[in-house]
Amino acid sequence: MARKAKIRIALNDTRHIKQLKNEEIAKILRAADEIIGKAGRAMLVKILKGSKDKKVLEHALDQCPSYGYYSQMKMADIEVLVDWMIKHNYLKISYDGRLPMIVFTDYGWEVYKPIFAEEMLNKIISVPSDGEEALVEEFRTVNREVINLILDQIIEQKLSDTISFLEKWKIKAYKKDANKINYTIRKLQN
Repeated sequence: MARKAKIRIALNDTRHIKQLKNEEIAKILRAADEIIGKAGRAMLVKILKGSKDKKVLEHALDQCPSYGYYSQMKMADIEVLVDWMIKHNYLKISYDGRLPMIVFTDYGWEVYKPIFAEEMLNKIISVPSDGEEALVEEFRTVNREVINLILDQIIEQKLSDTISFLEKWKIKAYKKDANKINYTIRKLQN
């Protein structure tokens, strides 16, 4: 039995797009983060469009901050913007078996880390005390590089009102993260 061939995709012509705005790049990267290594370009377009597609809703992708960012655009036009991101080395296509998946390039990841760190820092700053436990659990899935950026920002901005959250987070954090959280708390207390 012959193996099925990889599904090849052809990227759209993007020459008419000179440069995307920083906000657009950030929104596309944020939407991509939800599906990295799990879905492809079509799903990314659906998130950005604000699609009510069964799979989008089933996987709670409608909860993504970038969901519906391009709600006024046609899906074909959004796909061109996603292809621009691929052609300009923010995202790339990687194959899981025969299926093409969206993943960050190294460059795209470096651009995205501070964007995501800022989002997570804002969550810490605004979390009500009865929501802290859920946020602590969410932080267990956050990349260590992003965690370090967040903690550095807390120190730099002298956000001592985050100490209560940091204490709760430290208890459930992985050891390396807990050590950095402890360091952050000490810096804020001095």
